[in-house]
Amino acid sequence: MTNKKTKIFALIVLILLGLATFAYQKVKQFADRPINVSSETIFTLPAGTGRVVLETLLIDKKLMKPNPWFPWLLRLEPELSEFKAGTYRFEKGMTVRQMLELLKSGKEAQFSVRFVEGFKLSDWMKVLDKSEYLKHELSGKSDEDIAAALGATDTKNVEGWLYPDTYHYTAGMTDLSLLKRAHVRMEKTVADIWKGRMDSLPYKTPADMVTMASIIEKETAVKDERPEVASVFINRLRIGMRLQTDPTVIYGMGDKYTGNITKKDLETPTPYNTYVITGLPPSPIAMPGEASLQAAAHPAKTPYLYFVADGKGGHTFSTNLENHNKAVRVYIEALKNKNEK
Repeated sequence: MTNKKTKIFALIVLILLGLATFAYQKVKQFADRPINVSSETIFTLPAGTGRVVLETLLIDKKLMKPNPWFPWLLRLEPELSEFKAGTYRFEKGMTVRQMLELLKSGKEAQFSVRFVEGFKLSDWMKVLDKSEYLKHELSGKSDEDIAAALGATDTKNVEGWLYPDTYHYTAGMTDLSLLKRAHVRMEKTVADIWKGRMDSLPYKTPADMVTMASIIEKETAVKDERPEVASVFINRLRIGMRLQTDPTVIYGMGDKYTGNITKKDLETPTPYNTYVITGLPPSPIAMPGEASLQAAAHPAKTPYLYFVADGKGGHTFSTNLENHNKAVRVYIEALKNKNEK
């Protein structure tokens, strides 16, 4: 009798071991199965989410079909259930295990926003407003409100004082936090460049240099000629000649600018119209990049007082009005020939 019971017990143990092995293999196979993602997918895991709620979320979003092995996987490997709240990026081919390991790691999806050189603050705000997964605290705020939020105590407008670059963020970060990073970086960059600037430049403050850099930024996209463009404006400032640069007129026109500048626009006074005012405008007209800041701090030493587009992407520089007018006629002719083709 004892021998018979022993055999039965042994048989039960074998059956249980077999079932356990079968279940274990099924769990492993499930863990190695790809989740239902055909392309990159963003998934947000709310705070306080437990095992059951996670499974429900994955099923509701059709990332996984109902499967009895999911809770068993979390029981067999409890470390996989230590997931952290956040927004994650699921890639095509990612397995259930890889997904759980990602949720455990807390490595949230990184998003990016590109702030372009030469854009205005209003342009940057439009970019921020369209940025997904970003918390918008500055939407609809005035320039003065934005400056105050950034802690800019010496100006009511941070135009020109945000560093153009690509900035990365995770879901839930604020637009204010991104602009603060850009503002701090620009302040440091300006301070460093100001310290190493060329002697005897006609600037009273670092803000003057930033304003000059913003004009250079708007006048040319050719990095190598920026010091020459800077030299023209520096030479004009030194002799009291008006800068007469169209981008300042456009900035002063604000929403009235529709794509063309008329003679009346050039003659209409605004604080920024350098055809009317002498010297620099009261503040920057765009966000300058570092190359333009360096050009403003280290202009080329030239006798130039004029420049005009050459129709090839660059500019023709002149020392006198006669040669400048000739260069203007060449440019107009080049445009005419281009339009006729």
